[in-house]
Parts: sequence; structure tokens; C-alpha cells
Amino acid sequence: MTHAEQVNTLLKIGVVTVSDRASLGVYEDRSGPALVEYFTEIMRVELCFEKRLVADEQAEIEAALCELADEKQCGLIVTTGGTGPAPRDVTPEATMAVCEKLMPGFGEQMRQVSLQYVPTAILSRQTAGIRGKSLIINLPGQPKAIRQCLDGVMPAIPYCLELIGWPYPATESPLWQAFRPKK
Repeated sequence: MTHAEQVNTLLKIGVVTVSDRASLGVYEDRSGPALVEYFTEIMRVELCFEKRLVADEQAEIEAALCELADEKQCGLIVTTGGTGPAPRDVTPEATMAVCEKLMPGFGEQMRQVSLQYVPTAILSRQTAGIRGKSLIINLPGQPKAIRQCLDGVMPAIPYCLELIGWPYPATESPLWQAFRPKK
């Protein structure tokens, strides 16, 4: 695929903010907009965002993930929030329930990156998986942590998207370079 073909590719990204308080309007969602800003900054393809704001309820999270993967055909779906050890943190359970294949390396890498900043990163339960042709990745809820975690896993995301059936999306960042094996 030439660079021109990559630039003209459309990538649909599902953004799911999981938060009881934000879903009730108690406070403004800052995580969802942080995700949109990040991807707009580093992706060099046309982007379309499908945004959802749901409560910390496993059934609601599962429904949003299934809709974005099955109906909206998002190649990449990122969640923010609900990955800690608190009783209402159920985003990883919802993700595992709807995925056909788990991708534990994403969570391992994000925790490794986060440990460079905070010792409580070991409490995070981020995970990732594949549903159909969608890569679903769980991220923490804090905008700063979202950026740190994404910088840690983004080098693998374009190639993963290609492996599950999407065109390889062009990216650009001063902090990392996307990896693609030589063919």
C-alpha cells in the first residue's frame, strides 16, 4: 500500500467513556475528548468518531461495544474508565464478555508504561481484545494516563488493524514509530 492510499483511508474509531457521574451529567467528560484529540493529532488518515457515554454497568458497556463493532463497523474501539479494582469497575469484564480473542499484551504494556509514572499502576486491569473486525482497548480514565498508555501501545495498533482486515493506517508521532514487519 502506498502512502497516498494510506492517507485516503477512513478509520472509524469508537470512543466509550465509562463513568457513572459523567453519564448522569454530574461532571463533564474529559476522557472522551482527550481520546479524540490524541487520535486526531497522531493519525494521518481520515477519521470518523462514534462516541458513547455510559454508566459503570456491564450490560451498558457490552451493548455499546457490540453496537460500535457490529453495527457501526469501527475498526478501533477505545474505552476509558472502569478499569480499577473498585466494585463498580467492570469495563474489563464487559470487554472480555464480547470479544472472541483476548489481546493481553496491550494491558501488560500499558501497566508497564504506567508504572514509570505511578506505583498504583499495578491496580489497573486494562485489557484488549478482538470482536469481529474491531480491536477493543481499555484505557484508564485520566487524560494524562490515557496519553501515556496510548503512546505505549500505538506502535502495534496499525499492524493489528491490518491483521484483522483493515487498511494499515498511517500515523505520526515524535515519541514512537508504528511497527510493521518487512514482507
